[in-house]
Amino acid sequence: MTPHDFTPIAGEPYELEDRLRLILAPNPSPMTYLGTNTYLLGHRQIAVIDPGPESDAHLAAILAAVGDASVSHIIVTHSHVDHSPLAKRLSQATGAKIHAFGTHLEGRSPIMAKLAASGLAGGGEGIDAAFSLDVHLADGDRVETDEWCLTAVHTPGHIGNHLSLIWNNAVFTGDHVMGWASSLVSPPDGDLTDFMRSCEKLKGINARIYYAGHGAPITQPRARLDWLIAHRLDREAQILKALVLRAKSPMDLTLEIYTDIPQTLMPAALRNVFAHLVDLHQRGQIQADPDLSIDAIFNLLQEK
Repeated sequence: MTPHDFTPIAGEPYELEDRLRLILAPNPSPMTYLGTNTYLLGHRQIAVIDPGPESDAHLAAILAAVGDASVSHIIVTHSHVDHSPLAKRLSQATGAKIHAFGTHLEGRSPIMAKLAASGLAGGGEGIDAAFSLDVHLADGDRVETDEWCLTAVHTPGHIGNHLSLIWNNAVFTGDHVMGWASSLVSPPDGDLTDFMRSCEKLKGINARIYYAGHGAPITQPRARLDWLIAHRLDREAQILKALVLRAKSPMDLTLEIYTDIPQTLMPAALRNVFAHLVDLHQRGQIQADPDLSIDAIFNLLQEK
């Protein structure tokens, strides 16, 4: 399926394959593309994956699509405001428990916990700080009924509590792998080192298709994953090249590298650059003056 063939209408169930439907949330934006994809898996006992943003209309659409069936599980890939807030009201309406890896504070790497403690706030991607869950899903945990089985895969990077979900030979990839854009990695919630490890983890799964949190199904998952890894390595090379002549701040680097994006996306670009700088700093390729922060000046470490 190409992006041009993917034409869901917000609020109307869109059948993807047997036992799997999608309901597009009414929240299109430069960060969410057409809107959030809410997935309904099953016929009689339905798993609702990523209920989506707070929206009366979207809640009504989900309940209408469920009809006389029951919602047996609510599963949240990660707690950003476009994916998780509606989980609570859907749980109240159906009695189904909310399953997730944890809150946004869980799954953070030590360096990101340190940056958060130093006062580095989120980058505008929208943390659902009120998110709570009933059942914690660890890496490898299974959730199943007699109709379907999902295996949780912890894929931190976009955010520390991010899960992907294996269903047969399909994978629900949340915001880790999308077909319309690369994933935002914004410290201290996003961690590029974790992101790249999670990409390698997904490479070990022989998937037929990816169902992403936004945009069309990805019918060539390995090629898309390879592109995503190469994209990040290219961005890293750009940053290292830009630091050859002189030390620079994250904003200096962002303005030099991102020359073709709208001004409204510049804050997200800055966070992406900073994510790379943290990763390079942790790998001992650059140093920060006076210390590691988004306001620091970064320069290359000379080889001894």
